[in-house]
Amino acid sequence: MNKTTINVIYWISTVLILAMMLFSAVSSFMDNPDGTKMLAAIGYRPYVLHLLAVAKVLGIIAILTPGFPRLKEWAYAGFTFDLIGATYSFYASGFAIKDWAFMLILIAVLACSYIFYHKRLTLKGIAK
Repeated sequence: MNKTTINVIYWISTVLILAMMLFSAVSSFMDNPDGTKMLAAIGYRPYVLHLLAVAKVLGIIAILTPGFPRLKEWAYAGFTFDLIGATYSFYASGFAIKDWAFMLILIAVLACSYIFYHKRLTLKGIAK
């Protein structure tokens, strides 16, 4: 794969996942009644929304800030835990697959962003 293709795939997948995380964080900060109701349905308290929203905003900043590779790794890990945890919470709460299948797509987009982040590091000669 050439450098341009790697960069395009990285930026498309990264913008998609960060946009979804930002949308999620903003709606959590706005105390969306639907979000609160959904959270109660999977067994969480409303204050969890604000905690996750702050973590998502910090993760977005970490991924978009140049440098700080270890911080980016933590942000990717945090987003992975968030998405896998949310998917499992929906599944364990008895929701139909149609209600949480989109989360699997988000996990795949996040994985794509992470993989191509490392491909970009390799191109720059930074990766081990």
